[in-house]
Amino acid sequence: MRITLHDKSLEVRLTAAAQKALARRDTPLVAEMELLFSCLLRKRVHFGEAAELAVPVNDRLAVRFKPVMTRRCSVAEGGAAPPAECFPLENPRPYVPNWLAIDYRRGKWVGEFGYAG
Repeated sequence: MRITLHDKSLEVRLTAAAQKALARRDTPLVAEMELLFSCLLRKRVHFGEAAELAVPVNDRLAVRFKPVMTRRCSVAEGGAAPPAECFPLENPRPYVPNWLAIDYRRGKWVGEFGYAG
């Protein structure tokens, strides 16, 4: 499936398990692709139901892109989530991924996104 997000084409890939789990939902799932700008880049996909600023893929799934940044850089924090704030981009198009892959494993939504085919 393809949608347009910030004037860029995004391929949304769903596994068979994800398709079945979406079909069982009463409310749409929102997949939020978060790109964290810090001393290193971090990519995460968060799942929820708040559809604000999300682009519908179909009646069961919507997607949004959220760039965030940290106030400071500390590699020593390791996996800890540093304090982040929204990072409004004047032109988010270059940062929007090319693809988003969603799976449903062991009762949890799992996602990843990327920039190369």
